[in-house]
Amino acid sequence: MNVNAQPSSGLAIPFDHHRLDRLMDAAGIDVIVATSKHNAQYLLGGHRADFFDYMDATGISRYLPVLIYVKGAPEKAAYIGHRLEGFQTGNTPLWTPETQTVSAGSADAMQKAVAYMAKAGLKPKRIAAEFGFLPYDAANVLRAAFPEAEWVDALYVLERQRAKKSPDELAKLKIASEAVLAAMQATIAQSAPGTTKAEVTETLRREETKRGLTFEYCLITAGTSLNRAPSAQRWEQGDIMSIDSGGNYHGYIGDICRMAIQGEPDAELVDLLAELETIQRAAMSPIKAGAPGSVIYAAGEPLRARSRHHNHLDFLAHGMGMVSHEAPRLTDHGPVPYPADYADLPLEAGMVVSVETTLLHPVRGFIKLEDTVVVTDTGHEIYGEGLRGWNKAGGAL
Repeated sequence: MNVNAQPSSGLAIPFDHHRLDRLMDAAGIDVIVATSKHNAQYLLGGHRADFFDYMDATGISRYLPVLIYVKGAPEKAAYIGHRLEGFQTGNTPLWTPETQTVSAGSADAMQKAVAYMAKAGLKPKRIAAEFGFLPYDAANVLRAAFPEAEWVDALYVLERQRAKKSPDELAKLKIASEAVLAAMQATIAQSAPGTTKAEVTETLRREETKRGLTFEYCLITAGTSLNRAPSAQRWEQGDIMSIDSGGNYHGYIGDICRMAIQGEPDAELVDLLAELETIQRAAMSPIKAGAPGSVIYAAGEPLRARSRHHNHLDFLAHGMGMVSHEAPRLTDHGPVPYPADYADLPLEAGMVVSVETTLLHPVRGFIKLEDTVVVTDTGHEIYGEGLRGWNKAGGAL
């Protein structure tokens, strides 16, 4: 992430804290208490507890990172981490002036956080906490410490902060997207007729892992089935396959979908995928800084509606980054329910949008393209551009 040093304090702050201060001021927030692993990682410039990377449960409680950020006063920021994080911070110190790696559970971490806030003389009138990532026992501790304070959800301020990616974040997203694409290519090439969906998924996991990614998921179909879970279903000669996978690179998700086939596609399959490609290109075409987020749907949705397959076609655009379906949120009609808060706001350079068109064909099966698109000052850039046609299985790498 970009380092934005504050001259008055000399702190090397790994995010645009002036932007965060403005967002907090507009929302009337005095203090943010971040407790999700992704927001703690973002605000700390990449730090994430090795021991709790995947599993949070420990003993009779759970791991809870607590990052305290005070509006306009980064010199009062603090991080409360688990005792095992001390080995990491000993090697790579964090920017926060107060760093405590001494906690052993969720309530314990919050107790130490409120003790620090009291020591620092903080008396916030409005606290932003991550409601969806704050355990009940920790929430009780925080509420008891500030009974007169008003609470708001930190989600909206923090997602708006993260929506505009730094060059370093974009570099990670590009690496992730291109590595997922390369892993898909290698996986398709290795998959002979009769390979099961579960075997394809396992091959993809290995290919993503050896390219430095953390494998997150693979939504996969074969033949005419619309079932997208790995299974013992075999990918036979003549069958199509959709592979939709997310691979994580240092906290940032590469998420694309491409199509493959055992054999040669017939004319109808070529035409169907070409139609999806046309919708994708049309939807991505108007993406640029300053354009309202709604231009993506304005360009893609009419083509979907006019298609003779419109009853089986879905079109979706959503934000991408550390979280799938993060800001910018452009529709309130998608599979993940949320308000379209960004549809009428201008796109900013550095925002990242996943654009996807899906055909659930009642005869031919599941056909989909999904692309990761970065907003630039002059237009847009696609990460992981290749393999857009019918990729033939079992060929040479």
